Amino acid sequence: MAPSSGPVQPARYLAVFAVLMAAVYAMVFFTGDKDPSPKLGIDLQGGTRVTLTARTPDGNAPTQDSLKQAQQIIETRVNGLGVSGSEVVIDGDNLVITVPGDDSSQARTLGQTARLFIRPVVGSVAPSTGEGAGTQQTPVDPAAPVDPAAPADPAASADPAAPADPATPQNRVFPAQDPSAVDPTPAPATDAPATDEPATDDPAADASLSDADRAAQEIADAKTLRQSEDPQVQQLAMQSLDCNAADPLAGNDDPALPLVACSTDGTAVYLLGPTIIDGQQISDATSGFDSQQAQFQVSLTFDSEGSNTWAQFTAANLQKQAAFVLDSKVISAPVIQGATPAGSATSITGNFNNQTASELANTLKYGSLPLSFVSSEAETVSATLGLASLEAGLLAGAIGLALVLVYCLLYYRALGLLTALSLALAGLVVYGIIVLLGRWISFTLDLAGIAGLIIGIGMTADSFVVFFERIKDEIREGRSFRSAVPRGWARARKTILSGNAVSFIAAAVLYVLAVGQVRGFAFTLGLTTILDIIVVVLVTWPLVYLASKSTFWSKPSVNGLGAVQQIALERKRAANKALAVKTGTAPSKEA
Repeated sequence: MAPSSGPVQPARYLAVFAVLMAAVYAMVFFTGDKDPSPKLGIDLQGGTRVTLTARTPDGNAPTQDSLKQAQQIIETRVNGLGVSGSEVVIDGDNLVITVPGDDSSQARTLGQTARLFIRPVVGSVAPSTGEGAGTQQTPVDPAAPVDPAAPADPAASADPAAPADPATPQNRVFPAQDPSAVDPTPAPATDAPATDEPATDDPAADASLSDADRAAQEIADAKTLRQSEDPQVQQLAMQSLDCNAADPLAGNDDPALPLVACSTDGTAVYLLGPTIIDGQQISDATSGFDSQQAQFQVSLTFDSEGSNTWAQFTAANLQKQAAFVLDSKVISAPVIQGATPAGSATSITGNFNNQTASELANTLKYGSLPLSFVSSEAETVSATLGLASLEAGLLAGAIGLALVLVYCLLYYRALGLLTALSLALAGLVVYGIIVLLGRWISFTLDLAGIAGLIIGIGMTADSFVVFFERIKDEIREGRSFRSAVPRGWARARKTILSGNAVSFIAAAVLYVLAVGQVRGFAFTLGLTTILDIIVVVLVTWPLVYLASKSTFWSKPSVNGLGAVQQIALERKRAANKALAVKTGTAPSKEA
């Protein structure tokens, strides 16, 4: 195959690689946390483990199918949040999440139950302080996610000094899906006698209950008080609910009943109607910054059924509130200031920053867990393999790489030096990209990933061998080193690209089908395969081309091609002799 037409400009290839290298290390040292160290996996540095204990409303043990479904959802969240190297395993009735590093917030975020319901707001009061009944107030989070240009809620412009009528909440009742589901007018607050409390504090009775039975009893008691359809009990629950105490109902409320719930910041207690939309009807969730309202928000899109329900609800309930209830807490209660057409997105606004909005969007996007979980305290776990294994793996890789370089120096001589230089540059690029991936997508490097890197760098050496052997083939055919290099590159290029394409496809398939550390091996193998092509094209080929133009590097004693050139010379002499015998003329003399 003839080389491509047009002058070769090796300096341009080398300049492109130099710019790439400079850009990578500029980001390593001058952006982010500026720590030039890759993130290590659990097997190398340890991590944080959070145990999630499943609980059911009736206190029975969860089914294995529900645990497996929850495990799959959390593993999907791991990918969505970019937490690489995490482990999610089933241990009895528990899910155990292990995240590399000492940051327990990521592990806790992955285990959010995230049972989201959208409910109409019937009324709200200030939370109980333990000194008396709550007082009526305007709802928190009045930001409108639908149409900011629509008029404000008329109730918000009422005289703040006017006393609130305890028999009439400031917000009108939403029409429930089932009109008989809840009485829309809460009764006046009254001081209920102690005997009306749904739960008792009998120490003897509590002592006889198991932990599961006690948890189930707490959920049942909370439902009796906070999900009652009796207006007097609803008022009692609103005035007595302590938003600072642990919530036994978290994630276990009945969506078909009313609910008394706190806001996530603890500034209000809401009386909510039955659920109109289940969080599982959310088809997508994204986070972003709303420049008009100068705050972060989470945008939601629903499936066809949820979208139609939401469109009908917003059209029929303008200037009223809808509460987004996450695990029995109100995360946002916006005023509906415009009808949302079917198929359009809606938003959740609140006290979000970029991180919390992104975490909530990812959690909601990948679905609600089928179970409610109680998380234990996060604990630090030590490395499963430790630095000794890391040092052993790196030592093995270094020995293998050194043997490859020694072989190249003995067999290719000066070309072996170019091989060593190319491998060193490839290693530097790989290292910088691994550091950046650790910052950008929390990629963690474990022993399986290191194995993928070593194999990938070995494949880079194979590409050099293919190139050099093609050069030798051209010299055997009688060409000089100078003319053999471009022709050898033209023949080797397709072979190198084809081999790397096969390796990359194999790595991609393995990454898609595998789980755990095998995915880390596949990822680093695919990464080094791509970098192999970059280094061979932008570094090795231009350097060898420049060497072919040099008088010094063209010497057979320097480039190690003397034996091949001798074979070419002997072939030429044999061909001349055969021609002389055939034609009956004297063979030509060799210079």
